[in-house]
Amino acid sequence: MIEDKLLKEGSSFVDLKRRHYFCNRLAHNIHIIYEEMKNRVLSKIKGHPQLVEGTAYAILFTMGTCHLLNDMIQSVIPAIYPLLKDKFGFTFAQIGIITLVFQLTSSVLQPFVGRYADRHPQPYSLATGMCFTLVGLMALAFAPNFLLILLSVALIGCGSSVFHPEASRVAQMASGGKKSLAQSIFQVGGNGGSAFGPLLAALIIIPYGQHAVGWFALAALLASLLLTRVGYWYSLMLTEIKMHHRQRQTNLCNLPDKTVRRALEILVLMIFSKYFFNACMTSYFTFYLMEKFGITVQQSQYCLFAYLAAFAAGTLLGGFLGDRYGRKYVILFSILGAAPFTLAMPYLNLGWTIVMAVITGLVIASAFSAIVVYATDLKPDKVGMIAGIFFGLMFGLGGIGSAFFGWLADLTSIEFIFHVSTWLPLLGVIAIFLPDVRPARMTN
Repeated sequence: MIEDKLLKEGSSFVDLKRRHYFCNRLAHNIHIIYEEMKNRVLSKIKGHPQLVEGTAYAILFTMGTCHLLNDMIQSVIPAIYPLLKDKFGFTFAQIGIITLVFQLTSSVLQPFVGRYADRHPQPYSLATGMCFTLVGLMALAFAPNFLLILLSVALIGCGSSVFHPEASRVAQMASGGKKSLAQSIFQVGGNGGSAFGPLLAALIIIPYGQHAVGWFALAALLASLLLTRVGYWYSLMLTEIKMHHRQRQTNLCNLPDKTVRRALEILVLMIFSKYFFNACMTSYFTFYLMEKFGITVQQSQYCLFAYLAAFAAGTLLGGFLGDRYGRKYVILFSILGAAPFTLAMPYLNLGWTIVMAVITGLVIASAFSAIVVYATDLKPDKVGMIAGIFFGLMFGLGGIGSAFFGWLADLTSIEFIFHVSTWLPLLGVIAIFLPDVRPARMTN
């Protein structure tokens, strides 16, 4: 009897310990679930990597959509070059000047806007900038001469100059620490818009003429409304940051200033290589196809769309690869890796030329997101300024490249400038000299 009683009490004691253990585990798991749910809720409210862990995907996809609409509008300008050339009798040099004015107005102001935004964020400046684009589109639809066309594209360029640096800051705020992913989502929207612009131009503007440009004002109006909503979210974030300003960003890039400057110079050269080549493709690829293969304007626009669509897809791919394999190697692969395909294009028939163009767009596009994030890793306390500089270089060098190739085409031929441009990706080999950098993190 005593042995049975002791055995029974011992079993009760073991059961009690087991129950106590399981209760503790359950409480621990509930606490983890609660913290995760709290962070998810807070990320929807705050969306700032300095305050909470988590990515505000709704804001990122909204910004990607606005970037799509913004760059779709911008891509209409080179897409209607054949129409403007025939209607007004412009030379290739004048076509290049139009691109130069547009690219310079959309690039020169960007570093200054970005620097000012780093110090004095303006949440509703995004919507205001889109209003410049709206006015520029309406003016372009009815511009009767070369000077007014230049003024119209300059207004559209000013809208873009305000949009990109501040939008990049919003993407960084909503990233939850996943900077490459956030930059890729934001950037793929822009590249998608650049791809759809020529397609919509072929379907809307080419058949109905210059006045049909005005229909794209609806896209600017929609973007302005979306950006007003983002501006409200942005203002809430700024309020939360001021109320909980307990953390600061510290640059953990232990590289000497000289090495950082050299790395930035290499990145600038990469931008030059990529966007001089891309300027030739976006501005003169349609003319090259029409001259060499005798296709129509509308058919050439579809071919340009294929290149730009691949360009958009490559941007998103570069973000994922940069997180996994390192941004330096993505930069090296995307620019230098495109060289074999670009060098083959001038010697192929129409079908294979389009195939090589698609592969080139897919490969070379993956560099930009990696370049921007790599640069912000070098200067993490100056996100707006760095984004403004590199977006500005993207547009500015693209404009200079377009004007240069237009001038050269008037002196030589479209086929000649296409041959010259295909050698530019070989400059990507210099990316091997980029140092390895550690991304910035937050400290208390």
